[in-house]
Formats: sequence, C-alpha cells, structure tokens
Amino acid sequence: MTVRIASTHELGAARLRSVRELLDAAFDGDFSDDDWDHTLGGVHAWTEDERGVSAHGAVVMRRALHRGRSYRVGYVEGVAVRADRRRQGLGGAVMAGLERVVDGAFAFGALSASDDGAALYRARGWQVWEGRLEAMGPEGVVRLAEEEGSVYLRPAAGRELPDPAAALAFDWRDGDVM
Repeated sequence: MTVRIASTHELGAARLRSVRELLDAAFDGDFSDDDWDHTLGGVHAWTEDERGVSAHGAVVMRRALHRGRSYRVGYVEGVAVRADRRRQGLGGAVMAGLERVVDGAFAFGALSASDDGAALYRARGWQVWEGRLEAMGPEGVVRLAEEEGSVYLRPAAGRELPDPAAALAFDWRDGDVM
C-alpha cells in the first residue's frame, strides 16, 4: 500500500471527483458542499487501487487563539475509507501521512471526530480537548459547547498542546465551524 501526498492543486479534476465521491459515499450523503470546501486548499494523503481512491484525508491550515497567542493549526478534514477496504489499515496509513505534515508545518493538529472515527484517532495518540471551544465569528467570539468533547488535538513533534484551562478559539468558516 502506497500513501500518496500532494497539495490540492496537484490532484487534478478526475482525482478530486473521485475523492468527493468517496466522501459522499462514506458519509452516507451527509458530506455537504461546505464540508468539501473545508477539505480543499491544503495537503491530501490518499491510497488508490484498481477501483480508484480507496482512502483519503487532508490537512488544512487554520488559526486558533489561545492565551493571547495565534497558532498555526493543521486541521484534519475529509478522512474516509471506502466501505470495501475498511479495517485494513488504510485509515491509519493516511493519518500517518497527515501527521507527518502536521509535525513539519504546524504547532499542533486538530480534528472533529465522529463517533465512528474517534477510536482511530485515540489509538494514534490524539487527545480529546478537555477545555472550552470557541470560534471567532462575524459577530464576535462564540462558544461552541456542542463541539466540546468531539475535538481532538495532537502536538506536533517536540511541541506541547495548549492548556485546557483556557479556551481555544478557532477561526470562523461557513458550514460546520469545527
């Protein structure tokens, strides 16, 4: 199994279509255009087989404020494995590629996990953010209480995670903020 890594602009229209089809199927049609937009513009890790893209994930740059400091965060998006290839290590292989990107370019990684995906992230050392979550919205800072408990962080190599005693405020975006 080879995990390929490339920026969005290097994937090309056909591969991007294949990735979107994978995500639409994996999320049972609950992968919106906003979710797709959140997946683009960063670095993708994926595997392919004779049927096309079999697993995918991306990491995009987001900003987060914590204790008066702005951090570059590698935010993981669009992680999925095709139904016929699940439980074969592809999700872990894709995450390993994305974690290398986080280690090389960001202060820490973050992601919002579904109940189905949380076990993969925990097994890879990602930790639930135990603190308050906020977003810097158009009307000011808003609390994201409904997201608390589902956001996971991972320190980049040689770094520490923010202190959960203080809020972590992410940049605003359309659709699901987290």
